[in-house]
Amino acid sequence: MAPKNDVPAYVLGVGLTKFIKPRAQRSYPEMGYEAGVKAMLDAQINYDDVETGVACYCYGDTTSGQRIFYQFGMSSIPIYNTNNACATGSTGLHLARTLIKNGAVDCALVVGFEQMQPGSIKSAWSDRPSPMGLSMRMMADTRGVDKSPPNAQYFANAGKEYMEKYGAEARDFAEIARISHEHSQRNPYAQFRQKYSLEEIENAPMIHWPLTKLQCSPTSDGAGAAVIVSQKFLDERPHLKSQAVLMAGQTLLTDSPQLYSKSSMDLVGYDMTRRAAQAALKEAGVSPKDIKVCEVHDCFSANELILLEGLGFSEPGKAHEMVRKGDITYGGKGPIVNPSGGLISKGHPLGATGLAQCAELTWQLRGWANNRLVEGTDVALQHNLGLGGAVVVTVYKRADGAKNSKLSDEEVKKASQFAYNPAVEARYVTKEDGEKVRSRENRNEYALGDTEEKIQSRL
Repeated sequence: MAPKNDVPAYVLGVGLTKFIKPRAQRSYPEMGYEAGVKAMLDAQINYDDVETGVACYCYGDTTSGQRIFYQFGMSSIPIYNTNNACATGSTGLHLARTLIKNGAVDCALVVGFEQMQPGSIKSAWSDRPSPMGLSMRMMADTRGVDKSPPNAQYFANAGKEYMEKYGAEARDFAEIARISHEHSQRNPYAQFRQKYSLEEIENAPMIHWPLTKLQCSPTSDGAGAAVIVSQKFLDERPHLKSQAVLMAGQTLLTDSPQLYSKSSMDLVGYDMTRRAAQAALKEAGVSPKDIKVCEVHDCFSANELILLEGLGFSEPGKAHEMVRKGDITYGGKGPIVNPSGGLISKGHPLGATGLAQCAELTWQLRGWANNRLVEGTDVALQHNLGLGGAVVVTVYKRADGAKNSKLSDEEVKKASQFAYNPAVEARYVTKEDGEKVRSRENRNEYALGDTEEKIQSRL
């Protein structure tokens, strides 16, 4: 194996759009532009500082990333277009961190986005073997297949296996969804911000037992972005150290032969999640007990319950007991899971999901998420999973080594480039915002197309 450098990598800026129903209300160039402008404003940089771009999306033509990045400037930098199923956004973060850690670049911009079709996820290719073809065959052989959405079947079956092994009940999955929806009320970027009772969740239309509609993440349109920088880049800007977040540990893994063990849990990534979490935590020098807050890939409530064990937050077979005791929400023993509302409520624009998780944990560690803050936090964990498969687990720490404390909206405004607190208020970017961060040397107005006009019409 080639020798590796070990340059620390930091999240210096983040940006999000609202996640919305996929009704072609906003196009991907516009959403990607908004998220990228916000991330660069947050990092207090100009696009001329960016040495590499990483675009993250699953549904779109090749070089869609260039269509977004050219709006910031046409500086001829490398732009990578990535697709790793639902783990695409975090795969982009992993690529940026790897480039930083190995000394290749000092500043990378990652933009994740998705403009999806309504309804359950479907393949765009019907004339060739599916990457999930063998997994579907395994599911058919072990649990059977029906007409409900395939992804719901995979995760419902994993939940059934957990129930059979450890005595969890369908109500435990519904309780996870209830908590996620309750959390989402305080996230201005969430697609759904409505609180539901346990009974309302249980009585919602059944998608695939034991999962009802309110326990399933929706398809969504949206974008997220992050600026990832090196130690050298941060040292040159010491006034930003209090907002920088260290990517202290990170692992991207794919499946082992355990995928085809006939376990429904391993078929949705339990094994690779467990291994990735152990590696990322070891690199960061922490244990699961050190994690106060986490954003996990709850594409379905059954997956969140399984992840509590896979990530090391519960003893084997005890995850449902954590849920029943209220340990995964405010007032419990912790960790607090998905203060953003998670995929179930926030929405799941595939390429943007990993960036949204990163943004939430960045705001938590800074103390900016003052309406949902997990106070006293110095370590946070992100889990992003894609069937087919890939998993990325990232452990974050504050760059200054301190624990977070709640900052008021006024304090955030004084410390940032925003006229508001972006953790608790979602706004569109203005033309003036774009002027601050777009390339001074290589901007091209033609490359903007009608993006500015569209955004101005929304203000």
